[in-house]
Amino acid sequence: MPTYRKTRLTGLFLITTCLGMLSFHATGLEVMITPKIGEFMVTHASKEILIRREQDTGAMLEFNFARTARPCPPFCAQPMRVAQGVETIGEVELIAFMQSELADHTGLLIDARTPDWHARGTIPGSINIPYNRLNPKQGADEITIEETLELFGGIKKSRDWDFTQAKSLVLWCNGPWCGQSPTAIEGLIAQGYPREKIYYYRGGMQLWQIFGLPVVSPDGTLLDE
Repeated sequence: MPTYRKTRLTGLFLITTCLGMLSFHATGLEVMITPKIGEFMVTHASKEILIRREQDTGAMLEFNFARTARPCPPFCAQPMRVAQGVETIGEVELIAFMQSELADHTGLLIDARTPDWHARGTIPGSINIPYNRLNPKQGADEITIEETLELFGGIKKSRDWDFTQAKSLVLWCNGPWCGQSPTAIEGLIAQGYPREKIYYYRGGMQLWQIFGLPVVSPDGTLLDE
């Protein structure tokens, strides 16, 4: 368990945790995640995945996530604040979430992309809840939304939802140009999900890979991207 925990993630990376952190300077890593975090473990599909940056300082992105231009619409720049009361986080805050809420099962990391994208590779520790399962505007029916909110810890009471025990969620998609996770967040808010329990990782898969962090298949196999 972390030695200390905050409700919001801003500044959480400044807090030293006992779980999942190694003796950083003893690792001999040339490329650290932060000055104090070199590597740690995340569980994905019952496998332990090592989160460590690519150590080849000459490595370059290739294929889809090396592209700098996509048609807009639909692939337009997403705002830094996707909704009032929803916090946008970067890689350091995401790492803090993975070491705290994700590790102690009080939070979920949500890959909000469609299943075909998820199958190509995902951020370790993520579960795939496509954006169209959360937003009626995208065709989500009442049963699908209810099943998803229950997975997130919501309790249905008559026509209302009790989100007292709901998990903290980090939602992400392909990058700052991807509208899938913002659409999912919009759907959650429409259902009354607490905004303070929703985080938006705007960088998504593109920024995760730019930082040389590992990608896994849905079954937890480490992929070379």
